[in-house]
Amino acid sequence: MPLKVVITGASSGIGEALAREYAKQGTILGLIARRAGALAQLKDTLPTTCHTYAADVRDAQAMQQAAGDFIKQQGCPDVVIANAGISGGTLTEHPQDLEAFQAILDTNFMGMVKTFQPFLDGMRGQRRGMLVGIASISGFRGLPGASAYSASKAAAISYLESLRVELHGSGVKVLTVCPGFIATPMTANNPYPMPFIISSEAAAKKIISAIALRRKFLVIPWQMAILGRILKILPLWLYDREFSKAPRKPRGL
Repeated sequence: MPLKVVITGASSGIGEALAREYAKQGTILGLIARRAGALAQLKDTLPTTCHTYAADVRDAQAMQQAAGDFIKQQGCPDVVIANAGISGGTLTEHPQDLEAFQAILDTNFMGMVKTFQPFLDGMRGQRRGMLVGIASISGFRGLPGASAYSASKAAAISYLESLRVELHGSGVKVLTVCPGFIATPMTANNPYPMPFIISSEAAAKKIISAIALRRKFLVIPWQMAILGRILKILPLWLYDREFSKAPRKPRGL
């Protein structure tokens, strides 16, 4: 039986790269993204069975409908990858940034919850499956000028850990993925150096390998895992002094 995988944020970046890599393996795909046209174009290039759904992960009803249709046609998926995410610079003192705060948190955190929720009963029932959340190394410490993004990814990391423990012994596994800098449309306009940046294709291969190995936590690339550990142990006074001078992402989504 071919593997069945559902991916959100599938129309570009890591999501598209995951879809293309899985398609090479003959995986049955359920691809979810907001842009129907981009999804249709992607589907036409994939040499595998592919169901596409134009839906926003912030919309619980739309996500439930997409999940229900996929399950009806193909059965419960083996892997669900909550990859959809947005980024933007935010500053608390600007009231006009409140909307960006809400959008980032709703997409990057609650969108993950709304992605997994419709599939969880089915996975529990079959006592197998894997839920994969794409978080970020940005969730390890709060980054200046990216407070909403850092908060959303920190929330995702904690949520995924809670979910992993809740599902212990159920047969359903949870993988937390924390990328560093990946060459995607999201990072294309970052006005600062991006050390150890890798392609979305390279990232997708590492994520798929970690899923196959049923890993629990993955930082990519490996150099960022070392940097992440250093960031976590930096004392507050040193972190504050050094990162207060760090370049910041421009405000806005």
